[in-house]
Amino acid sequence: MSESVRSSENSMPPTSSPAPPARSDDARTQPAAAGQLWAPWRLEYLQGLADGPRSGPNAPSTPSAGVPVSARPPERAFASFLARDWAQPEHDLANHVIVRSPVGMVLLNAFPYANGHLLVALGEGRPRLLDYSPQQRARLWELVELATDLCEVTLQPMGINTGINQGAAAGAGVPSHLHVHLVPRWAGDTNFITVVGQVRVVPSSLEAMSARYREGWSRIRDRWQHAMRP
Repeated sequence: MSESVRSSENSMPPTSSPAPPARSDDARTQPAAAGQLWAPWRLEYLQGLADGPRSGPNAPSTPSAGVPVSARPPERAFASFLARDWAQPEHDLANHVIVRSPVGMVLLNAFPYANGHLLVALGEGRPRLLDYSPQQRARLWELVELATDLCEVTLQPMGINTGINQGAAAGAGVPSHLHVHLVPRWAGDTNFITVVGQVRVVPSSLEAMSARYREGWSRIRDRWQHAMRP
């Protein structure tokens, strides 16, 4: 090989080297830090798991301040938490029962999908909507209308999801006792943390939301006196 060729080869720039592997402490290679959600009202549910079969994810109720759980009959003594709450009106404050009529009740969901999630149920538990008489169904819907008014006056939501999950296959937490869900909604309440993190944020405690609903009920009670008939 001529001297000029060797000189030309020596003058060529070196080929680029591969990038070094990422350091083990590179933030891009580390899992995201675990989030922390403050949900002290779930403690009773966890402690109650050893008590036997539960009747559904909504089963436990959260006690209000000054009303110990031990003061209330255990749920396992009843067919469901709805049957328990209906049979124990003296514990309405602890069980977050907002409105009680002679035939049914409106109460907070102990494990809400969103802030202010209400349940409406007749006192007599039956699994299917058509298991109730036409008169009973009319009274149930009357309570749904009452709960809608209560939700709108208290929280002023932009919308409300209203529905029934009839049967375990349809997602009913208490399939033996039909009940209606009312979930207040706001534009943007399902945002990135729900889509990306698979987490729903419920910023208000049950006690605070219960107090708000009770105050709202005091404002509309007079126009719902017809729903309090036997």
